[in-house]
Amino acid sequence: MSFVARHDLWSEEQKAAAAHMRDVAQERKLETIRLSFPDQHGILRGKTLTAGAALASLESGCSITTTLLAKDTSHRTVFPVFTAGGGFGMREMQGAADVLMIPDPTTFRVLPWAPTTGWVLCDVYFADGRPMPFATRRIYRSVLDRLAQRGFDFKAGLEVEFHIFKVENPRLSPTDAGLPGQPGEPPSVSLLTQGYQYLTEQRFDQMEPVLELIRRDVTALGLPLRSIEVEYGPSQCEFVFEPTTGLVPADTMVLFRSAVKQICQRHGYHATFMCRPRIPNVMSSGWHLHQSLVSRATAENAFMAKDEPLSPLAKAYMAGLLAHARASAVFSTPTINGYKRYRSYSLAPDRAIWSRDNRGVMIRVLGGPNDPATRLENRIGEPAANPYLYLASQILAGLDGIDRALDPGPSADTPYETKASLLPKSLAEAIFALREDSFFRSAMGSEFVDYYVHIKNAEIERFQAEVTEWEQREYFEMF
Repeated sequence: MSFVARHDLWSEEQKAAAAHMRDVAQERKLETIRLSFPDQHGILRGKTLTAGAALASLESGCSITTTLLAKDTSHRTVFPVFTAGGGFGMREMQGAADVLMIPDPTTFRVLPWAPTTGWVLCDVYFADGRPMPFATRRIYRSVLDRLAQRGFDFKAGLEVEFHIFKVENPRLSPTDAGLPGQPGEPPSVSLLTQGYQYLTEQRFDQMEPVLELIRRDVTALGLPLRSIEVEYGPSQCEFVFEPTTGLVPADTMVLFRSAVKQICQRHGYHATFMCRPRIPNVMSSGWHLHQSLVSRATAENAFMAKDEPLSPLAKAYMAGLLAHARASAVFSTPTINGYKRYRSYSLAPDRAIWSRDNRGVMIRVLGGPNDPATRLENRIGEPAANPYLYLASQILAGLDGIDRALDPGPSADTPYETKASLLPKSLAEAIFALREDSFFRSAMGSEFVDYYVHIKNAEIERFQAEVTEWEQREYFEMF
């Protein structure tokens, strides 16, 4: 029996998708297929196999090293993998041992920018069939299963802001190579447009050549693109996606980010989902997450009410988001850079509050009585967030609000003057909030929380060890 059959890993839908994948590979004469999985940062990693080898591995899996799940954002392994238990207290993780990537055939696509190349998203398992506990797609799926047991599906729409620059110097000399824990020099770039002409057609047309490259290929991938917009800052844009349910919005986000970076790179551009690039006069980018719950019994929006903007269930769900905003910030904003966006009077939130159709709050309520599009827009996220952790943390916090019948309090119509719990000012503060939050430790498991905190602390330690330009400018001459 194959690994998939032995451990009963595929649904009937996945089995049918695997047969379709084999047919497409033959019809399109694919030469290679990329097997990828989203790591702890939401970055795709994996291997490229010849098409024949990939199809032969569909049900048996493809091995990868466990160290890929032990790295911080500098790609440095931050666990002592050659000690007993590999730093995880798990025999399976020591010695840079292997785990298996098992393809999810329902995610299979042919890459438009590499037309003889297929792509499929994978889940990660130990050799005995157990799911890898640190694989974030598995964590999100388990949260969706919990939600389904309560009779609901999670529905989410994505608004993703990011920057696109023209590459002037890719910085590929041997001295630019970098080291583990010390990434190489980023490319030198120039702007595609000047800024501060929000949604003007002139600015859009300046960026249209590269935006059209992205639109064409993203649409060909089957991603549910709705609109393309020019944002406020220089070289900044936003892509908006139709709402989808379950795993789809998170899978869409990881594929979209990877696609954008690859498409741009092939045409001499650099796309970045970094929240606030170190470019003069730049504006921060956010990831606004629109969310609602859908009844599995009636297919109706459970957030919609007949006589008021939100149902009682939606209000309690929103109260859960607000109550756990500080602890969940590490999942919605997982980088040191992302916390530079939380500024007063900046169209970004700085405290855990809500209001109807107000862009200064954390939770913006949209829709109204009998409106099937009623939803909550959480404006806290950064576009670099791991979507599986971001979405999972939202559902868990919302369910806790429902379970405890929490009250979100009154609408905050003056968002930067309302007294409320402030969002963390730094990644270190967010990590502390997560470590002290017994709810997430229970809901996600102490094993995962400790694992994630360890990786994030490794990034903070590297940051704190460096002397910044600000310190040099402030103190070098003065003292």
